[in-house]
Amino acid sequence: MKLIKVLIVDDSKLVREILKEILANYPLICIVGEASDAFDARDKIKLLNPDVITLDVEMPKMDGVTFLKNLMRLRPMPVIMLSTLTTKGADITLQALEAGAVDFITKPKSSTLMGNLSAFNNALYNQILLASKVNVGALKRTNVDETTPSLEMSSTSNEHHIIALGASTGGTEALREILRAMPKDCPPIIATQHIPKTFSGRFAKRLDDICKMKVHEARQGQTLEKGNIYIAPGDLHLTIKYVNGRYLCQLEDSSPVNRHKPSVDVMFTSLLKLKTATIHAGLLTGMGGDGAKSLLQLKQQGHFTLVQDKATSMVWGMPRVAYNLNAHCKDVPLNQVAKVLLNSVDNGLLQKDKVRMNDVLV
Repeated sequence: MKLIKVLIVDDSKLVREILKEILANYPLICIVGEASDAFDARDKIKLLNPDVITLDVEMPKMDGVTFLKNLMRLRPMPVIMLSTLTTKGADITLQALEAGAVDFITKPKSSTLMGNLSAFNNALYNQILLASKVNVGALKRTNVDETTPSLEMSSTSNEHHIIALGASTGGTEALREILRAMPKDCPPIIATQHIPKTFSGRFAKRLDDICKMKVHEARQGQTLEKGNIYIAPGDLHLTIKYVNGRYLCQLEDSSPVNRHKPSVDVMFTSLLKLKTATIHAGLLTGMGGDGAKSLLQLKQQGHFTLVQDKATSMVWGMPRVAYNLNAHCKDVPLNQVAKVLLNSVDNGLLQKDKVRMNDVLV
């Protein structure tokens, strides 16, 4: 198998040495160089042509996000951000994901840098393996067009309709593009994104700043209402229950499913029990198969389902598994997902109107 050429970019010599020592233990990884700042990195990229870059979020001379934006504009390539679990670190990391970073990994605390790093080691290695296989074509499209199409509902009577979305790697930007296109009178949207606890609240806040709909990190017992989006907290499963005529968010602190918490399968499965609801579900970019089996069950129950297509998925993993199961009604490019979901809602409303008219005529 071809070696993965990695360039390490970090202003800390200690961190660079530790990363080199860690990755030297993995035979598929070849460290081709290191850089202490963005300008050094720019020259090393031209000289060494790496397959993957690990990039520190906070660096002197030029910060990691600014460098990343320039890189994605001039020479798109897989980048993994090294982040911190602080509020500031979360905001900067989310900016990096919006700018085209494949994913991020949180730096271990300084107190553990010289200790047992096995969990960090394996996570870093797996991130690099994944990054080396991402769809670079999807990276090229990331953050290129900041304009959002103006979508509208053909009817505002959308009671009992719920839009549900699941995503993983590359999903923060995919969700951002879809959700900012949704009109403020849209049916409620629930979304599970594989993301750590520290980041999910900040992710919801950043979405709220750009969306016409109101965006929340979902709370226990919160009522689903049209014009609102509910993001699963990063350490809890989000499910929906129908109680006394209302659809309520339920947060479950149970075991991970498909190695994820929150899990898309858990969220989608809860929707199968809502006999009064019409579901419009989408499975977006991400590694693994979380959400695929339950998406199939939703389709079999008569609900509308879609998968993000291969060409626009950063990682065609979750959508691919669903596609191979024939769990989708449609295979849709990212820039059409919002429109297709709204069309599904409108079509469902038209069907209900026809039924009501037939009842009147009878």
